[in-house]
Amino acid sequence: MQPRARILGHPIHRVLIVFPLGLLATSFFFDLAWLARGSRQLALVAWWMIFAGVVGGIVAAVFGVIDWLAIPRGTRARSVGALHGGGMGIVALLYAASWLLRRDAPDDPEGLAILLSGLGVLLTVVTGWLGGELAERMEETEG
Repeated sequence: MQPRARILGHPIHRVLIVFPLGLLATSFFFDLAWLARGSRQLALVAWWMIFAGVVGGIVAAVFGVIDWLAIPRGTRARSVGALHGGGMGIVALLYAASWLLRRDAPDDPEGLAILLSGLGVLLTVVTGWLGGELAERMEETEG
């Protein structure tokens, strides 16, 4: 179960995911800092981080799907990969909704926008763990 999409021997999906995961999670912490400090610049940074994170997540997802399609049907790895990908799709939707809620006033987000980002962080922990299981444990046992 080696990743199909590679560049210079490295799995592209695993290389790309660090950017959207870092951007999206950090955007939530900028939101919390905005709530604590009231600096509109912090909220604006969060807005741009969400935008970049969602775009980066879409790019990473393309290579994730390529790798997932290479997993044999009927295997546990295929099921875990589907849960991981579906969960990350929901994460992208949560953050995209958060970004859209902010678009008229990106430096003054409403509570629902921040809540959606927080839910995105929580779901990322679970779905990211599933991705790690797939990449680390299942690659060794089923590959």
